[in-house]
Amino acid sequence: MASKDFVWGETVRIYDTDTEGIAHYAGYYRFFTDAFEQFAKNRLLLDWPLVNNRVWFVVVESYARYYKPLRLGDRMRTHVNVEIVGKKALAFNFRIYKNAAMVCEGKIVQVAIDRRAWKAVQLPKSIVAKVKSFNKES
Repeated sequence: MASKDFVWGETVRIYDTDTEGIAHYAGYYRFFTDAFEQFAKNRLLLDWPLVNNRVWFVVVESYARYYKPLRLGDRMRTHVNVEIVGKKALAFNFRIYKNAAMVCEGKIVQVAIDRRAWKAVQLPKSIVAKVKSFNKES
């Protein structure tokens, strides 16, 4: 399934960096999460990770690949796109740019679960429809 990007801009904060002012590897996961939360709120119209009283999303896989450092005060853009990767999971792909240079890319896979039973369930039809609609927009 082809997909498009949602873009979220922000600034590297002091708590994202090490003592040299360089973004710590874990800071990039904050950048991913912030961009994803805005995507969920603005495009999926959801208060992620809770979809409703029963369905919740949990992370089952994540990775990041780092190409260039970000430093304290740097402005960056995080590009997010989403794909359906099965009946129960979504993958969120991330690319972080400073100016025109990609500095990091990563992925987070989340599975829908019944939060009371803590068992995987099929993706809610409403989520599937919203993801498909977002990916078809031009």
